[in-house]
Amino acid sequence: MRIPLSVLSVCLTVGFAFGQSDKFTVNPVEFDPSNTHLITAGWLGGLGCPTSTVVAAFVPPTFTTIMEVPFNDPTCPTGDSKDKANEGLLLAKTGPTNNNAAAGATINGVRGEVLTELGFDIRNGTHCGAGAPRFNIVLEGSSTLHFVGCAAMTTTSAGLYGQRKRATAAQATPPIPSGSTIRTISIVFDEGQDNPTPSELGSGLAVIDNIDINGTLVGKGPKK
Repeated sequence: MRIPLSVLSVCLTVGFAFGQSDKFTVNPVEFDPSNTHLITAGWLGGLGCPTSTVVAAFVPPTFTTIMEVPFNDPTCPTGDSKDKANEGLLLAKTGPTNNNAAAGATINGVRGEVLTELGFDIRNGTHCGAGAPRFNIVLEGSSTLHFVGCAAMTTTSAGLYGQRKRATAAQATPPIPSGSTIRTISIVFDEGQDNPTPSELGSGLAVIDNIDINGTLVGKGPKK
């Protein structure tokens, strides 16, 4: 049993006002009212999709020499230019789905925007289900909760890292009317290790990067 969307929408608005001066920030949130300690959410270096970096590669045939080689993963032809540590957002739920707990993030700076596009890059081997990770969207002047899950998004590129996922406002459930303005957007991960997808066996975690809000990519956490 998944946690009701309305409950998570309220709980994951905690921390919405925090962030840095960039247009949008993605702020990790852990919803664990019973203190089960089975949830984690956070930006970590080295977990993100490498748009433009180098690897220290051994040179054949002796493999005793190392040289720097440019590496650009086709999953993420574009990225957050301010991400200097290749950060990725880890969202994990250990144990069963019916635990009243969720990992997630609030997105700061979206209020008043007209939503045209949402998305993220998701790492191979992590969970991409129908309901998690997902975007929860609430519009100005409405109490209706709109959502779009990872599995429902369109894959626009893929590579060693994973897949780039994108969705329009019309792909949300229920669809978001054209021209509607946003009140809040949050990311929710509430599917546990008992909830497999066709590509993996109940990892209970997702690693995402380059969260896309109307074409602006956020690939790192807010300033401390």
